[in-house]
Amino acid sequence: MRYSFWRVAVFFAALIWPLYWLYEAWASILGPDPGKVLVDRLGLGALVLLLITLSMTPLQRLTGWSGWIAVRRQLGLWCFAYVVLHLSAYGVFILGLDWSQLGVELRKRPYIFVGSLGFLLLLMLAVTSNRYSQRRLGRRWKKLHRLVYLILGVGLLHMLWIVRADLKEWAVYASVGALLLLMRIPAVMQRIPRIQPPKASSATKM
Repeated sequence: MRYSFWRVAVFFAALIWPLYWLYEAWASILGPDPGKVLVDRLGLGALVLLLITLSMTPLQRLTGWSGWIAVRRQLGLWCFAYVVLHLSAYGVFILGLDWSQLGVELRKRPYIFVGSLGFLLLLMLAVTSNRYSQRRLGRRWKKLHRLVYLILGVGLLHMLWIVRADLKEWAVYASVGALLLLMRIPAVMQRIPRIQPPKASSATKM
């Protein structure tokens, strides 16, 4: 299958980080509050994966290599997986599996509500990322998956609310996100040089 090695490499690259962080927590490397560190790292990892997912189309246009698009859906699903792990770690390490406290947290901490909204929106995209949903929804599928831009904004707002004391790191991710959104504007997209993939030679076709 075309790009099989590339897909496998992306799979293991995304998988290795949560496993490594769990190992660090087990080995008491993450400090006095490893649960909170895991929650923060998984949330940040989800945001990074979302930005990487959004960069696949510009990279394909700039390089002409269709391999970027080949892993776009996989990266999006990994982003969702990280969010699920982020929420699971929050429930285990922050709430102590006391789900009755979730309603209190939603009222007291607006960033929890914003994060939950981002999860629900991302869930909609994850469950409709398959070919069956594409055929079933038709043109509506693209409109639905444009929610990814709103999800990016929600994710950045969620992070902003958490790291209000130090905005330097947040500004980096926000700038990358703004650039990726800017590149989606048709007038800007038309100015990006579109490189066509090389055609297969006659010797290759034989």
